[in-house]
Amino acid sequence: MKPVGCRWVFTVKYNEDGTMERYKARLVAKGFTQTYGVYYHDTFAHVAKMNTVRVLLSLAVNLDWTMRQFDVKNAFLHGELEEEVYMSLPPGYRVTGETGNVCKLKKALYGLNQSPRAWFGRFTTAMKKFGYRQANTDHTLFIKHKAGKVTLLIISVDDMIVTGDDTVEIEELHKRLASEFEMKDLGILKYFLGVEVTQSKHDLFLSQRKYVMDLLADTRMLDCKPADTPIVENHKLGVYVD
Repeated sequence: MKPVGCRWVFTVKYNEDGTMERYKARLVAKGFTQTYGVYYHDTFAHVAKMNTVRVLLSLAVNLDWTMRQFDVKNAFLHGELEEEVYMSLPPGYRVTGETGNVCKLKKALYGLNQSPRAWFGRFTTAMKKFGYRQANTDHTLFIKHKAGKVTLLIISVDDMIVTGDDTVEIEELHKRLASEFEMKDLGILKYFLGVEVTQSKHDLFLSQRKYVMDLLADTRMLDCKPADTPIVENHKLGVYVD
């Protein structure tokens, strides 16, 4: 079994006002070189179902629940690997006097095919330890009933929404999660799964403007002129014969 390659990914993190926050470097494994059945056996995409998100938002609005948003820093690095995974030395790292050295990974890295499953397995174990029950219809939804009150949590990769009528439990949950993982409290829900959320006293407004603008920026189409149809109107299509 050949060791998995790796590379450094450098990014710049910005604040909400557009100013630079910090430089960030992340070591990413070249998971595309892994072969199914040899390097890994199971994969998992822990993305919340949009129907579940809609129901959660509807409950919060109709029952006047506060929606908090938490984020796990470097979530995949918390996952514990079950398989033996070897990786080549990171670029720029050298061992003097020896050759053929590789790394044996104990924790998951971004880029590995088994990393999402390893991270979500660790998170699920922690939530069950805190007394939460995992929903059967959507495994990214966790529910807890306590003293006639309910707390709901839905997670997508490393981002999560917590809501319910038990504000004390929500605060306790954040403390418990912070004892297991490196957490960041993002405050009131604003952005989740590409949807901007603006909450007033009686209403909830959803928009995907930021998602669309980011998509246009990534494809370098911000300066393109909008068009209702991609071709000329009333254009007659015919069969082309070579």
